[in-house]
Amino acid sequence: MLLAVLESLDLAQSASSWPNPGISLSFSHKKFPLVPVQMARVHAAKYGSKSVLSMSRLKCALRGFDLRALLILLIGVPILIFVIYVHGQKVTYFLRPIWEKPPKPFTILPHYYHENVSMSNLCKLHGWKVRETPRRVFDAVLFSNELDILDIRWHELSPYVSEFVLLESNSTFTGIKKDIHFKENRQRFEFAESRLTYGMIGGRFVKGENPFVEESYQRVALDQLIKIAGITDDDLLIMSDVDEIPSGHTINLLRWCNDIPDILHLQLRNYLYSFQFLLDDKSWRASVHRYQAGKTRYAHFRQTDALLADSGWHCSFCFRYINDFVFKMKAYSHVDRIRFKYFLNPKRIQHVICEGADLFDMIPEEYTFQEIIAKLGPIPSTFSAVHLPAYLPEQIDRYRYLLPGNCMRETGSG
Repeated sequence: MLLAVLESLDLAQSASSWPNPGISLSFSHKKFPLVPVQMARVHAAKYGSKSVLSMSRLKCALRGFDLRALLILLIGVPILIFVIYVHGQKVTYFLRPIWEKPPKPFTILPHYYHENVSMSNLCKLHGWKVRETPRRVFDAVLFSNELDILDIRWHELSPYVSEFVLLESNSTFTGIKKDIHFKENRQRFEFAESRLTYGMIGGRFVKGENPFVEESYQRVALDQLIKIAGITDDDLLIMSDVDEIPSGHTINLLRWCNDIPDILHLQLRNYLYSFQFLLDDKSWRASVHRYQAGKTRYAHFRQTDALLADSGWHCSFCFRYINDFVFKMKAYSHVDRIRFKYFLNPKRIQHVICEGADLFDMIPEEYTFQEIIAKLGPIPSTFSAVHLPAYLPEQIDRYRYLLPGNCMRETGSG
C-alpha cells in the first residue's frame, strides 16, 4: 500500500515538469482511486520538496529490500543451528583426517600357532628360544560389572595364569555410585579363588571432574595391588580391560619363550555387542609386560611400537541385560557421547544391537576418508563362531546370547 502511494507521488512530481500544463495525468492502483497531477502538486507544495524526497528514498529502500533474504535469516539460520547441534559431532569426526594426523603405525609381529606344533618350534618360528620353565603370569584388571565376560576371560586364561588380580570400586569413572558386583558374586569364581588377589577401593565422587582422573586414580591403586599379589622381575603382567581377552595360546607362547620384547601390545579382533558383529582387527590397547620393579606401571595407552598379530578378542558392550548397556553408557569415560536422553531408551538400544549400529550414533573414528566411508552404517553380521574363546561354546546354554544369530537381550540387570 505504501509503495502505491509513493509511486503516485513520484509520477505526479514528474508530471509537473511536462511542457504542457494543460495535460493532466491520472492513474489507478488496486484499491486507490485516480489521483490527478494537480493533487500531487498541492501535496508537494503543502509538505515541501524535502518530504517528497524523503518518501522517495524510503520507497527506493523498500524496493531494494529482498524478502527472500529475510526468509533465509528467519528460517534458514535457525535450521542451520539445529542441524549443527544435532549432527555437529558427526561433522567433526568426518573431518578428522583434516584436523588430526594418524598415529605412528605399529610394527606388526607375525603370529604363528597350531595346536599340533611343539612349543619349541613355535618359539623358533617367532625368532625366540624356548625356556626350560615357563614364566609366571599375572592377569590384572579393573572390574566394573562385566560378570559374564570376566567368566569367559578367566576360563580362557586359567591354564596359564599364576595369579588373578582384580580391583573394583563402588564408583564408576564418571562418579556414579555402583554395587560391588564381583564381591557379591564371588562364589561364581571359586575355580580361581586360590589364585586371586582381590581389592576394593572407595570412590572419590568428585562432581564435574574429568572421568579420566578417576580412571587414573583407580589404575594407580591397581599398581599397588599387583605388588601385593607378589609379582617379581621377569614375570609376565597382562594389562587390559576385562573385555579385552588375550587368547590362551598367545599367553602360553609368551610365557614359554625367551627373548620376547619387554612390552608387547596385542592385536585383538574387535567385536561389538556379541561375536556376531566383527568390526575390525584394530584393537591394540591390551599389552603384556615383562615386569620390572620400579619401572612397570599399569596403563591403558600405547607403550611400544610392537604389536603381536591376531592375539585374542575385544568384545565391547557385550552384555546380557539392556540395563547393563544403559549403566555402561553412563559410567563410560566418554559419557559426553550421550548427546540426547533418548540414546538411553531401552527399545532404541535393543534395535541398535540387532542392527549392529552405533549406540552413540557416531561417525567411525578413523584417520582417512576412505576408512571412514568404508565403515559408515551398521556392522555386517558374521556367521562364523570359529576361533572364539573355548569356554563360550562349552557353555552354550549360558552364553548363547553372545553367539551369532542371538541379538535379543533380556530386560532388567544382572
